[in-house]
Amino acid sequence: MTEKQEILNVGIDLGTSRSAISASNGRRDWVESFVGWPKDFVARKVLGKAILFGAEALENRLSLDIYRPLERGVIKDGSERSAVAVKELIRHLIETAKGDNGYGQTRAIVGVPAESFKVNKLAIINLVAEHADTIMVVSEPFSVAYGLNALNNAMVIDIGAGTTDFCIMRGTMPDEEDQRTILTAGDHIDALLETILRERYPQADFTLNMVRHFKEQHSFVGNPPAPVMVELPVAGKPTAHDITLEMRRACESILPGLVETALELIAGFDPEFQKKVRNHIILAGGGSQIRGLREHLEGVLKEYGPCSVQVATDPLFGGADGALAMAVDMPDEYWEKR
Repeated sequence: MTEKQEILNVGIDLGTSRSAISASNGRRDWVESFVGWPKDFVARKVLGKAILFGAEALENRLSLDIYRPLERGVIKDGSERSAVAVKELIRHLIETAKGDNGYGQTRAIVGVPAESFKVNKLAIINLVAEHADTIMVVSEPFSVAYGLNALNNAMVIDIGAGTTDFCIMRGTMPDEEDQRTILTAGDHIDALLETILRERYPQADFTLNMVRHFKEQHSFVGNPPAPVMVELPVAGKPTAHDITLEMRRACESILPGLVETALELIAGFDPEFQKKVRNHIILAGGGSQIRGLREHLEGVLKEYGPCSVQVATDPLFGGADGALAMAVDMPDEYWEKR
């Protein structure tokens, strides 16, 4: 390897629900943001591992002390165990990206919510420091914008599990005034849908994890593309339930905050360029896949003038790919300042 090749650049999207990594060696991977430790020596014998991640952890959760350590984009409760879980999750992602190859240096850019608390950014830096030589923390919607080259007169709305993050781009690194975070996002939809389903079908037996899967398969706003029918156990018997109205109500609960925040950012932009921003709005993240969302947002914003809303082609790796592109392009002096 040459000296240049010995540097591994990685971009990490550390998400409440899913975390993804893209590396300069061509590797990409993602994992559901769950970390679990065997409860006792019997569980350790059965599982054969000291720690499990993602889908494997969920599948074996009855044998584990399991953590979803990120909540609303920050380390949950600020607890030591959650911090350790985040650290292990980062280690797992970086080791997966490295594979069996050795690298002289690892440089990482990590995406966090747009208005993440400064203490959370410092905590993330400290947790990554063991596994990367140089670290930078940026906002998730900015990393998406960078990866799409939407760097001027554009707005990215990144709808994740814990937060919905906004970043308006003016051809420079975004300032705090260019970014917003609201807490009505995927987890909010899940919690509301669970509540109203329990009210509607009190005899049915289900978990929040089941509700989350229903949302991922059937979410929509506006007119339903088809009735939403799911199976829920009643007294142990799988029974068909119509949850169309409940799904619509839960998904549409995020619309007021999303529209209000987008309009607020556009209104604060230079008035000569507001039209250009309205015509370059990008929805990203898992929530961008909600059926009818793009059309709804575009329809509302068209009341203020011409508008075009697009959906990012890769909701899973958009943030990680953008962070990687930034890491590759970043001049050395910018790394040194941080």
